Amino acid sequence: MAYGLALWLAAIGPASAASLDAALLPKIQAATFEVVAAKPADDPLTYEKPLPLDLLPFQERTDKYHSIGTAFAIGKNQFVTAGHVLLTGVDSLWGAPSLRDANGKIYAIDKIQKFDLRKDFVVFTVSGDPGPATLEVDTRPVLNQEVYAVGNALGTGVVIRDGLYTSDTPEQQDGAWKWMRFSAAASPGNSGGPLLSKEGKVIGVVLMKSANENLNYALQMGEVLNAPAKAVMDTRVPFRFDIFSSTLSNSLKDQFALPLGVGEFFKRYESVFNGYIDSQLKEILSKDTDKLFPRGDGSNQLLYGASWMNTVPGLIVRNSAGEWGLVEKEGNRMSLAANGYVQAGVSGHNFLLHLRRPDNLSADKLYSDPAALAEQLCKMGIFMRPVGSEQVRITSLGKPATDSVYVDHSQRRWQLRVWTLPFANTRVITYALPVPDGYAMLMRFASADDSYDNLADMRALLDYMSVGYEGSLAQWKDFLKNTALLPDALKSVHIQADYQQRFSYSSNRLAFAVTPQLQKIEPESTLTLGMGFVPDHGKVVWDVNAVSLRANPQESDRLHIERNVVPPPTLDDDAKSYWDKLLKRRHPYEGTAYSANGETRIGAPASGAGATPGVVYSVFYAMSGSQGQDSMKPKLDLLMKDLKVSEQ
Repeated sequence: MAYGLALWLAAIGPASAASLDAALLPKIQAATFEVVAAKPADDPLTYEKPLPLDLLPFQERTDKYHSIGTAFAIGKNQFVTAGHVLLTGVDSLWGAPSLRDANGKIYAIDKIQKFDLRKDFVVFTVSGDPGPATLEVDTRPVLNQEVYAVGNALGTGVVIRDGLYTSDTPEQQDGAWKWMRFSAAASPGNSGGPLLSKEGKVIGVVLMKSANENLNYALQMGEVLNAPAKAVMDTRVPFRFDIFSSTLSNSLKDQFALPLGVGEFFKRYESVFNGYIDSQLKEILSKDTDKLFPRGDGSNQLLYGASWMNTVPGLIVRNSAGEWGLVEKEGNRMSLAANGYVQAGVSGHNFLLHLRRPDNLSADKLYSDPAALAEQLCKMGIFMRPVGSEQVRITSLGKPATDSVYVDHSQRRWQLRVWTLPFANTRVITYALPVPDGYAMLMRFASADDSYDNLADMRALLDYMSVGYEGSLAQWKDFLKNTALLPDALKSVHIQADYQQRFSYSSNRLAFAVTPQLQKIEPESTLTLGMGFVPDHGKVVWDVNAVSLRANPQESDRLHIERNVVPPPTLDDDAKSYWDKLLKRRHPYEGTAYSANGETRIGAPASGAGATPGVVYSVFYAMSGSQGQDSMKPKLDLLMKDLKVSEQ
């Protein structure tokens, strides 16, 4: 959802000087500046070894600044650069950009005098006195004249390259002005630099590069000089939300008066742009609200057919036909110490993670100490710092810049942590949901100037995240002690486990008990609650939909109890057939053992006297291998004996 016009030019590369009257060069050099941002003095990160900085070129490893573009003087204390170069300072971990002259002296940007987001330029002043050198302006360039693209190459001097002013092309949105196209080579660091005539006069601001041609784009200087003393934003900014296949293509339109100090300018700009993001998110979620999950017929397949047992977070998304489905990306499993692991899936730019905490890491420590979470994430090997030809692993992210709790519409309590990667001007954003065996997580890497956009997007996505709650009985005991982290739906659920004696589960809907006659009850026994969106008396609530208890990770003996609701007429014949089998106790619900996937199963329906009409629970028991009816039926009877359906 970030703003973009084309392939921006953002860093400087080496090039050879072009032919230009040597007498003009001192003035051009004195009036052209490198736009830089200070490298952070403090690094919160810890690495697996000392950074091999000797692998970096001398200039890069000794420079205290990052080079991000070029600027030039057009009058006494009046400078021009590309708008997108200035905007690298928005919410940046590097601070506001500055200018650096050929002698290495730094000048802080002071006041913003003119700004246009769509035309991509800014006029500003600086603190201090860079000297009297300025470039004359020519507002009437001629097609096919010789031109010279000027850029400052990492503080080592002005680089000038020649070419032709080849054509004009209407700007993309509605042809409100014409871009200059020119053939002079432009390294990324030329962004914001001057395009000169052979007389050394500036005719345009170098802005962007064509993705498909060996041509570059500049804005005519007449557009800069004739612009009002305002910050003008009038550009199309596409917006897409991950759960939809459609995209909004609205325009950001706003303006505010200038001049303003650079800090105040950034605040005003952020307020406008972030407000636009909020409005687009609100608009896209308000479209066809009667069809937005869990409403509308397109939701029914998921509402009446999902078990919600996935332990890696899944996204509830709508396809182009208007049908909602659960997208699960289990991805790869990365082992951690002491039986821990991270299961990581990727959907778009979202990392969907399930962290199973190591046995030697307590629940209290994990849930309360962000460093404990960060340490486990770092072990995944996805946090690396490139240094020359090497990738150095990050072992600690340090203290998060943000540590708070966000409660979604389902009353789940997500822990929001934001860490910084200063070397990359990037933030790591995690929304972590405490679950019995660790965390279910949504994670993104966000460039600093795109952080608000990502935070807003992720926060809205949480309402469309599905994840089951799973853990050993020992883990459940630790988890349930952290009452402040429990979702509201679990506060009415009571779980008791007396190892080798009895297990019981009770809620407002269902109650049952298990003894060792049925299966083992051990600290390692695995309890899974399918938590999801369930139809309930004409509305949809987030609650427990299914309960599964497995003897232990090594044995497949388990029980499974799942809530079923009579499907609406709009669902297909498969849903109706499933319901009919359940009501009429036909296979596999007739209480007869059968084989499937290397195990033996037996099942039956259950409903209580006076229970809600149209709600029936399916009850299954499974054992490994081939088992006879005389072994399986007593197991089912034991399970059914103490099972009560109590929802009204």
